[in-house]
Amino acid sequence: MNLSKNPRYWLALLLSVVFSLSVYAQNITVKGTVSDESGEPLMGATVMVKGTNNGVATDLDGNYSISAPSKGTLVFSYIGYDNLEMPVNGRSTIDVVMQSNSMMLDEVVAIGYGTVRKKDLTGAVSSVSGSELAKVPVVSAAQALQGKAAGINIVQQSGAPGAGVNVTVRGGASLTQSTDPLYIVDGFPMDNALSNIDINDIESIDVLKDASSTAIYGARGSNGIIVITTKSASQGKTKIDYNGFVSFDVLPQKLKVMDNALAYTQYQYELILHI
Repeated sequence: MNLSKNPRYWLALLLSVVFSLSVYAQNITVKGTVSDESGEPLMGATVMVKGTNNGVATDLDGNYSISAPSKGTLVFSYIGYDNLEMPVNGRSTIDVVMQSNSMMLDEVVAIGYGTVRKKDLTGAVSSVSGSELAKVPVVSAAQALQGKAAGINIVQQSGAPGAGVNVTVRGGASLTQSTDPLYIVDGFPMDNALSNIDINDIESIDVLKDASSTAIYGARGSNGIIVITTKSASQGKTKIDYNGFVSFDVLPQKLKVMDNALAYTQYQYELILHI
């Protein structure tokens, strides 16, 4: 019998393919608990199906329930912890233990009266390392800080070459008074520090943005505080860094102006005649 001409053969083959695909793509309900290394449940951890927008958050006890393909993969994420991927493999219960990201949590932030680790920080602080600033090929640290820290608005005063910048932290706090933040460099106040300090000399920049900053610096900190820590000597082998680049600013168009008093007088004379 010629199978290629038998319609039953092709129908059976089609049904077997459809059945196998449906089994592969079949969704199951996966439940479990997300906890940290000490066994404490993590509330608000995100559980996503890899490659999709399907996701849920854990409850107060760290429990979750999500619909996922039996051959899919779940991605677990939580602030301060490394992301974790777990294949489903047809399992209906998956309990995971998140590992803390010690590198991020142990990063030190300067807050005026001392330094604290990020995991112990309670105020609104944005921190940018000097290595991130040095990667940007600009003239001043203020230009390198643009877009690096949330809540900080940096705008160039004019389009002229070498023009200064206006820095505001979480918007202006006054209509008539200055809105410039307070700059603290290695514990001492300095005016316009972002434009006066070389980018390569900066170890880190910490921006204090909340009201608790005024408890440290008083009314001078009402517009926010930018704490700059410069590099210092450290123990170890001698290290020499070189960073050089060349830049120039060009005006795209020059306006024609009167270059002497006689031209201005003739202009005023012609203006009076046409009035």
